[in-house]
Amino acid sequence: MDSLTIATLLVAGVLSATSAAQLETECYTANGKDYRGCQNQTCLLGGKPCLFWNETFQHPYNTLKYPNGEGGLGSHNYCRNPDGDVRPWCYITDHDDGIYWKYCDIPTCQMPGNMGCFKDSGDPPTLTGSSETSNKLTIQNCISLCRKQRYKLAGMESGYACFCGNDPDYRRHGEAASTECNHVCFGDHTQPCGGDGRVIIFDTRVGACGGNYTQTSAVVYSPDFPDSYGTGRVCYWTIQVTGASVIIFNFTFFDIVDQTDMVELLDGYTNRVVARFDGRNPPRDTINVTVDFVILYFFSDRTNQAQGFAVHYQALKGPGDRPEGDVVGEEEEEEEDTSTVEPPYEGVTEKSNDSHSSQILYVITSSPGKPDHNMPGQWTGRSRTCTPSTMWTIYALAALLTLTVIAMVAKLLLHITVKSPTIPTVSGSESCNQSPASEPWIIFYRPSTISFFKKKLKNHHGDLSPLVGN
Repeated sequence: MDSLTIATLLVAGVLSATSAAQLETECYTANGKDYRGCQNQTCLLGGKPCLFWNETFQHPYNTLKYPNGEGGLGSHNYCRNPDGDVRPWCYITDHDDGIYWKYCDIPTCQMPGNMGCFKDSGDPPTLTGSSETSNKLTIQNCISLCRKQRYKLAGMESGYACFCGNDPDYRRHGEAASTECNHVCFGDHTQPCGGDGRVIIFDTRVGACGGNYTQTSAVVYSPDFPDSYGTGRVCYWTIQVTGASVIIFNFTFFDIVDQTDMVELLDGYTNRVVARFDGRNPPRDTINVTVDFVILYFFSDRTNQAQGFAVHYQALKGPGDRPEGDVVGEEEEEEEDTSTVEPPYEGVTEKSNDSHSSQILYVITSSPGKPDHNMPGQWTGRSRTCTPSTMWTIYALAALLTLTVIAMVAKLLLHITVKSPTIPTVSGSESCNQSPASEPWIIFYRPSTISFFKKKLKNHHGDLSPLVGN
C-alpha cells in the first residue's frame, strides 16, 4: 500500500474510535438538557409519538416563541428538555386525564457516572452503607457525603434520602426504567433523585475536585457537578495512559461564566500549557495532545458560578510511544477537595494511592500559562535539573542582609560617640571672655547622616538655635 492509503486508514481508525466512544451516550448532564438525539416517541417500545415543536403553538414551548433553536427546539418532533426538567420530554396527541406531555425514556441519554435506576425493596437495601435524609438534597450533596466516607457509590431515593455503599451487586433487586426515578431532588428541582422504592445510583468520582485517570477512555467532570461549581476552586486531574501516542479531548458540555474562570490542558512532563479555555473562549473542536501524560487544570475566582464542564478523553496507542515515565498512576483514585486554595495558583498537589506502595507526587510551582522559573525542588521535566544559580542568589541575599546589620550597628555606635562629651568643658569666666566674633558649632543628626556646619547667630533671642545656651 502507498503512503496515501496508509494515512487514510489511520485517519479512519481514529475517527471510528472517537465516534464509537461518543455513541456510548448522548447525554452528559444529569437531567439530559443537552440531549440532541433523534428519539421521537416517549418510549422505544410502545411509546406515544411526539408532536412537532413547530406545531405546538397552543403550548408554552414552540418554535414561534423560541425561533433560534433554544433548548434544541426546531422543525422536528424529537424529545428535548427546554425548561430544565428532570429529563427530556415531548408533547403528545393523547390527552388522557388532561395530560398533554410525557417524559421520554431514552436508553442512550444517561450521563457517564450515572449507573442507572434500580429497584429497592429495603430488605436488604440496595446500598448497605450509611444513609441520611435531607430536605435540601441534591445529587452532588449525596455524592460528596458518600465520597468523604470513602464509599464508591451514592444513591438517591424519593427526592430526600441519600444512601452510600460499595455493593457490587446493587442490581440484585432488578433494574427499573429511567422514568421511574423522576422524583425531583428537594434541594434542586431540575435534578432527578430516584422515586418511591427506586434508587438512582451515581459513581462518587463524579464532581470530585481532582483525581487520577489511567483508563484509555473516561469522562471528567468539573468540581461539584452536576451542581454549579463553587467559588475559589483550584483542581487538578491527571490522565496518564502508558503507551498512548495521542490523547483526544472533547468537551461535550461547557458552561463557564467569565474570563477569570478557566480550564487548561498541560503537558504532564513539562507543565507546558497546551490549550486554555474560559467563558469568552470556549472549546470549539477536539484537542489532540501527543503525550501519554496530561494534566487537566481548573480554576474559579470568588465571584461567579456556573454548571461547569464535562470532557471526554480517548487515548490511542500506536508506534512511537513515549517511554514509561517516572510518575506512575496504577488506578483511578478519588481526591479530596482543594477548594480552599487561594490564587495565585502556586502550590504542591500530592496524590497518594492507598492500595499501592508507590506514591505520586506532582509539584507545580507556577501558574499554568506563565513561563516557568526554576526554583529549588521544582519539577522541570524529565532529564532536567535546576541549575545552582538559585542557591548562589540565596547566598548573595544572606550576605547583603549581614552587611545591612553591620551598617546599622556601626551607625548606632557613631550616634553614641557624637552624643558623648568629647569637647572639653569651658568655665563660666572663660565663656564670658570669649570674643564676640566667635561662632558656635551646631550639630544636626539625621537617621541617614551626621552633618557639621557653621550658622551665624542673630541678636534676636527668638532666632537662637535650641542647641545653644543663653
